[in-house]
Amino acid sequence: MLRSNGTTAGTASISWAALIALAVAGAGCGQGSASKATFERIYTVTGPIRLEVYGTSGNVQITGSTDNQVHIRGDVYARGIFGDPGKRALQIAENPPIEQKPDIIRLGKEMRGFSNTSISYTISVPRATEVQTNVVSGSQSVRDVQGPVRIESVSGSVEVSHVDRGASITTVSGSIEAGDLGDDLRASSSSGSIEVGRAKGDVRIRSTSGTLTVTGPGARVEAATSSGSVEISGAGNDVTASTVSGRVQVQGNPSGNSYWNLKTTSGSVNVAVPPSSNFHLSAQAVSGEIRTGIPILIEDQDKHSLRARVGNAGGRVEIHTVSGGIRVEPAS
Repeated sequence: MLRSNGTTAGTASISWAALIALAVAGAGCGQGSASKATFERIYTVTGPIRLEVYGTSGNVQITGSTDNQVHIRGDVYARGIFGDPGKRALQIAENPPIEQKPDIIRLGKEMRGFSNTSISYTISVPRATEVQTNVVSGSQSVRDVQGPVRIESVSGSVEVSHVDRGASITTVSGSIEAGDLGDDLRASSSSGSIEVGRAKGDVRIRSTSGTLTVTGPGARVEAATSSGSVEISGAGNDVTASTVSGRVQVQGNPSGNSYWNLKTTSGSVNVAVPPSSNFHLSAQAVSGEIRTGIPILIEDQDKHSLRARVGNAGGRVEIHTVSGGIRVEPAS
């Protein structure tokens, strides 16, 4: 529930905190003239909330805190040849696009009619907060919240870390970094790299053009890119990794019932496992060599394919490349 300072729990109305700082700076009347205004708001909340942020452009930074207040700072930027950018920036700062509903704070959704205007947000929230953003252009950062976190972006980098629950991230053009997640991650970028570290749940990531990196996954990994390398380290469960043009590199232990399916059309595949691993190996290189640096028991082999058992078998590792070599080596 949301309430203003000094009201009793259950009060429906919310008064603004008396914190408005305006700094308007006109910059002439030519093209590119710009003005800026700043606003601040504080809300006291009781219990978990959901924060929603919308915008056509502007950076968003959201950080969890230990108190029960939501602190919002908005930097309004207005530009344009026609009209008065300074007046427009001041108008938005005095009456910012913030909606309050029970257990929800929504920012920026009512920005229709304000062209050539953007708002960058710096927000502090209680840790027990669910976050949802939809920003067309601008970098976004979310950390130290309970979650779950859902982010949609057209252009801009995204960073998510220290979230107790899962995260879903989508961007058309921009890199994604995610780490220390308590549940599943779904992430995709049409043009940009994706880097994931220490996610306890399943990791499913996809990029049309960009490098995919996963470190210390706690569960299954699915990583696919059309142009770029795929690098996974610390894998101990199922792994599906593929790229059309680029290298696939996986380090971990495919023992037990794990299944690794590694594919590339143009590029090498490198696998690093402990010498004590137990798995079935099936490797095919249409144009390239297959090399192993660990003890194996060969079951079938020709110039471009190999079937073998490593240790007492158990898991399965299947590798396929059209143009490139395959190497299975001991993990350092």
